[in-house]
Amino acid sequence: MEHHVVAPRPAPPKSRRPLLRLLFGDAVSVTITLGVTGLLMAVLPALDWAFVSADWHGDADSCRQASGACWAYLHDKARLILFGIYPPDQQWRPILVMVLILAMVMASLLPRFWNGRLMLLWGGAIALMLVLMHGGPPGLDVVPTAQWGGLPVTLLLAVLSLGLGFPLAVLLALGRQSGLPVVKAVSVCTIELVRGLPLVGLLFVAAILLPLLLPADWSIDKLGRTVAALTIFAAAYLAEVLRGGLQGLGRGQAEAAQALGIPYWKMIWHIILPQAIQKVIPPLTNTAIVMVKNTSLVMIVGVFDMLGAGRAAAGDPAWPAPFTETYLFIAAIYFAICVSISLYARWLERGVKRKAYA
Repeated sequence: MEHHVVAPRPAPPKSRRPLLRLLFGDAVSVTITLGVTGLLMAVLPALDWAFVSADWHGDADSCRQASGACWAYLHDKARLILFGIYPPDQQWRPILVMVLILAMVMASLLPRFWNGRLMLLWGGAIALMLVLMHGGPPGLDVVPTAQWGGLPVTLLLAVLSLGLGFPLAVLLALGRQSGLPVVKAVSVCTIELVRGLPLVGLLFVAAILLPLLLPADWSIDKLGRTVAALTIFAAAYLAEVLRGGLQGLGRGQAEAAQALGIPYWKMIWHIILPQAIQKVIPPLTNTAIVMVKNTSLVMIVGVFDMLGAGRAAAGDPAWPAPFTETYLFIAAIYFAICVSISLYARWLERGVKRKAYA
């Protein structure tokens, strides 16, 4: 059998204008190039406003004369935006609360720490956070919840609503999958009722109508009622996400566990629930991000979160109404929190896939 050797051919000549061909080679490239150019031209004035013409270290008078952003305002009002009207001499307490939240979140990132001890540790940490914020023990002045505000309130609302809502969501998801008619009906009605109402409506019910329905000698703090509304809202949406994970497992896992004589709750805790959660990490992440952003709605019922504190700070007549700078600063904080959640979920999902295919 004869072999024919193909003679080497010279390489094709390189284009002398590869960049022009990339930018204007066809109609799609031309459209994209013109669109990006127009976007850059539209953004350039904003960059000039934000950086070149901005006032970084002046005062209210210099901000009025500047043609750009008034970032000096943030130096003066950052404490008010971050901590609200919490007493200035006691603001070390909300700072410590934020450090505790960050430490607990960091401790909860690794799956090998996910056990009952972590839940007990979270319970103790939340109790300590509430004691620090409210006061009462010797050496801590009592600060009513009406004076809580800023970033600590936003973080506490997000952590409490998701932390308390997740166990309730597990019960609702299992109840909706249950073969008991009464349990299934209660779970379905609760989930559909809450998901059919806007969060704003639930907040108004908790903040305004609930005190009218309670006996005269009963009183629930407004912050506690807000946490309850956010928890129920989060539980309903998390329950539907978990139900999708439970349906993705099929009946084989449960039947095998029952055949081995494993008790029901051990089967759920050790076999069913871990696999169901692994299947729905992306939608769980989306729900967590949505709940973090939904905490900004509590301002309408009088809870002084970070958005409410920023709005109050920007209303100071001594400064030239720097609402844009205020909302950009708050948006950057929300963005950092939500992107961190998204990046962690992506890392966790990759780890689950590596473990599954190992």
